[in-house]
Amino acid sequence: MPMKPIPAAERLIFAMDVPDAGQARRLADELGDSVRFYKLGLELMMAGGYFELLDELVARDKKIFVDLKFFDVPATVAAAVRRLRNRGVSFTTVHGNQSIMEAAAAAKGDVKILGVTVLTSLDRGDLDDLGFACDVEALVLSRARRALEAGCDGVISSGLEAPLLRQHIDGRLLVITPGIRPVDNRPEDDQKRIVTVDQAFANGADYIVVGRPIRDAASPRAAAEAIQHTIAEACA
Repeated sequence: MPMKPIPAAERLIFAMDVPDAGQARRLADELGDSVRFYKLGLELMMAGGYFELLDELVARDKKIFVDLKFFDVPATVAAAVRRLRNRGVSFTTVHGNQSIMEAAAAAKGDVKILGVTVLTSLDRGDLDDLGFACDVEALVLSRARRALEAGCDGVISSGLEAPLLRQHIDGRLLVITPGIRPVDNRPEDDQKRIVTVDQAFANGADYIVVGRPIRDAASPRAAAEAIQHTIAEACA
């Protein structure tokens, strides 16, 4: 299946998982034009100044992924999604059942809705603990089909399951892959179902989300530039 016409430099989404908006601004300054797409998650939301930071990044011509994994009664989720419209947000996440995803999709306006399939921090043992009898691949496919039926634009999925999504799900569906590790996973890492940059795109990802390998590098900008180089080669 041919790759979607997405600029290669926008396929890297940097997960801005830092304790506060001040540190986020300093990191964005350091990264400069090496990163064009930022994911703003729950930690920053709870620190304060979330929307001020969002607006500043949009003013810098950055794309924004609001990753708050909305899960509430459908009307509340729809109201939350409507608050993101017309302010430069490209993606937001929903982590709920069919009615929650449908409510989010109906309210999305100019924001693309991404359904969470199975978090990349979960493995088979975790699914057993949560009471899911099916295997990871079957659950990912089921969640992706339901997201598409609900009107979502894409899904969050490990690169390990991306080939199945490309084989069995409509090609219009965006696949955004977290759990990217340019090198072998460290023992203390909480991501379990991981792939490399090359593997993610070879398996069918449209975007990758990278956090710690950039944030914790000796030079975050150099790390981001190296990943961008790999993406450019993978998408050539």
